[in-house]
Amino acid sequence: MPSILNRVNRVTQYQRHYQKNDGLRLWLKGPKSKLLLTPYFFCLGVGFSGSVYGMFRLLAGKKSFF
Repeated sequence: MPSILNRVNRVTQYQRHYQKNDGLRLWLKGPKSKLLLTPYFFCLGVGFSGSVYGMFRLLAGKKSFF
């Protein structure tokens, strides 16, 4: 049975991976980052677009969203 105390130390491998100068931001370098950040940025864009749309409708004098 393998022990948690005897496992391989991968800190240097992770450090090499995250400090590599490949032009990517730090939050985009992880293995699951695109999977997690794509829906986040989509929701952020939809929310921002909806608020700008509502602001322009309010400036036009229409108080409802539709």
